Amino acid sequence: MTAILDFEKPIMEIQEKIEELKKISLESGMDLDKEIETFEQQAEDYRKELYSNLKPSQKLQLARHPERPNFLDYVNNICEDFIEFHGDREGMDDRAIIGGIAKIDGKPVMIIGTMKGKSTKENLEYNFGMPQPQGYRKALRLFKHANKFNMPIITLIDTPGAYPGISAEETNQGGAIATNLRDMAKLEVPVIAIVTGEGCSGGALGLAVANKVFLLEHAYYTVISPEGCASILWRDATKASEAADALKITAKDLIKFDVIDGEIKEPTGGAHTNYEEISSNMKKTILESLEELSKLSKTELKKQRYEKFRKMGMFLEGKNA
Repeated sequence: MTAILDFEKPIMEIQEKIEELKKISLESGMDLDKEIETFEQQAEDYRKELYSNLKPSQKLQLARHPERPNFLDYVNNICEDFIEFHGDREGMDDRAIIGGIAKIDGKPVMIIGTMKGKSTKENLEYNFGMPQPQGYRKALRLFKHANKFNMPIITLIDTPGAYPGISAEETNQGGAIATNLRDMAKLEVPVIAIVTGEGCSGGALGLAVANKVFLLEHAYYTVISPEGCASILWRDATKASEAADALKITAKDLIKFDVIDGEIKEPTGGAHTNYEEISSNMKKTILESLEELSKLSKTELKKQRYEKFRKMGMFLEGKNA
């Protein structure tokens, strides 16, 4: 059974009334079709209204939904002939980042992403989607492989951040992410990044220096998690919803700031309600972006990517600022 979020409870109450009416109709033989139809229409109207006007804190809940599609779900629905590549060639295969070559509508690509599990066992295997330095080094190895063989790169990002443990610090977490930022900027092939759930801090950015950056409708992208922000500003992580509002973490806000290039619509109720639909929407965006970027030369791709990130956070002075 799908987990019910707090703000979804009114929908469930209407659904329970519908089921109750159906049961009464079946047991008594009464014709309640009109009443049932009215309640079903009310439920549908309420759902559309609710999900089109979610607060950032509510989107946060959807982005973290335990049944939200993960990297391999998207790969299975979008790609053909996926072959996973393993290891950083220095002794470790970090399962929090998975990648390999695949085809999308017959077009060869390198697809790489952070991976979360849907059970305790899986989350332990994938370290809850928090990569260690070896994961970023594996990703960089695959970036360079794609660059060598002229394959476009697709990254799918869903991470609460890079792993903050001592082992990661000892093996140069900051350096690994910084190297990715530098070397992704130099790539001579199209790079498309999609934040599918959580996109927190440098852990997300280490896979997101791209020509095109998109967010799913209920995903979020931020320099720090709302809980982390609340802990710093108010010494109270329970004020995360206030921090989420202040941080401007949703696709609509980030489009206004030119941080991302667009929003990918999710099914009503969130990506977890229809894997096929959200995958189809993502695939359409990827193919359209590849078509657009294929018209740029290697030099133009690097210049466009550099200028895209260089202009972020510009400080403006004067009357028109």
